[in-house]
Amino acid sequence: MVATIEWKDNKVVMLDQSRLPLEVINIDCTDYLMVADCIKKLKIRGAPAIGIAAAMGIAIGAQEIKADGFADFVKKLETVMQALLSTRPTAVNIRWAVERIKKLLNASRDKSVDDLKNLLIEEGKKILAEDIEINKAIGRWGAGFIKDGDTILTHCNAGSLATGGYGTATAPMLIAAKEQGKRIQVIADETRPVLQGARLTAWELMQAGIPVTLITDNTAGALMKKGRINLAIVGTDRTARNGDVANKIGTYTVAVLCKEHRIPFYVAAPLSSIDFSMKSGELIPIEERDSEEVTTIWGHRVAPEGVNVINLAFDVTPAKYVSAIFTEKGAFKPADIKKLTKKDVNIDSIRLRPR
Repeated sequence: MVATIEWKDNKVVMLDQSRLPLEVINIDCTDYLMVADCIKKLKIRGAPAIGIAAAMGIAIGAQEIKADGFADFVKKLETVMQALLSTRPTAVNIRWAVERIKKLLNASRDKSVDDLKNLLIEEGKKILAEDIEINKAIGRWGAGFIKDGDTILTHCNAGSLATGGYGTATAPMLIAAKEQGKRIQVIADETRPVLQGARLTAWELMQAGIPVTLITDNTAGALMKKGRINLAIVGTDRTARNGDVANKIGTYTVAVLCKEHRIPFYVAAPLSSIDFSMKSGELIPIEERDSEEVTTIWGHRVAPEGVNVINLAFDVTPAKYVSAIFTEKGAFKPADIKKLTKKDVNIDSIRLRPR
């Protein structure tokens, strides 16, 4: 398991994913602005990982605050929270982390400012530990849908690097191979323009001893036509309550190809990445990033100066293309996701079972 982020010596220490796989370097963030910058510049990325980073960023920002009591402390902490919320608009986990911190603070009004600061540190550590256990639970539910001998396509990076550890989309692969002894292979899309599949997914699967083959993004359809892909598993940055999924640009293309070739298309989604307040994926804000991510590769220009560029970071896959969503509570049809909000729901009755 790759260590993505941790709280150490009153610093937020994170693996610089922008340098992988050529260099394995940690960044020591000593203030919340450094954390925010790392999120914005993709030094740490992946919905669960940036949720953890946001929580720890709030905690480290809180340490510098001088306040006279609870109200003053919370007011000053709002600046920290807003700085982190503004970094990546599509991923819901940052907002989830902020709301969780606010709820914790509201329940701790009687504590001193020093106690509140320590409480935020412990909450950041707690969110990290919980994420790892959630990922393992997702893996156990998803592994049942992987058969011995399967070849699995994945897009972008939803592995341990995108989380606190263990991964979401890669968790079923790890458990199927390492714990259940299934012989599997993984095909990783390179995932232009920032090459998360080539740089991150391929690297971490090799580190884990999982057979992985790298392809260009536009090769997947040809391999499906040849019968060389059995299923696809991807992650998500935000899932709407109707089961629409926002994930790295190109995910929608993979889903449509899977539908055409009658290949199951699965999404690994921790409950924290499901936005139950959002009716459909059409309402999800889609981040558009700098044109240089497309016109250059590792600082080398590959396109004409001045060319117009559309660089959408994410696309939305409608629920009709999703075979199942793997969560820590089980695997569900997209249409059943909204039922998880009901207190009296019999979860076992709506869980999907592997065929």
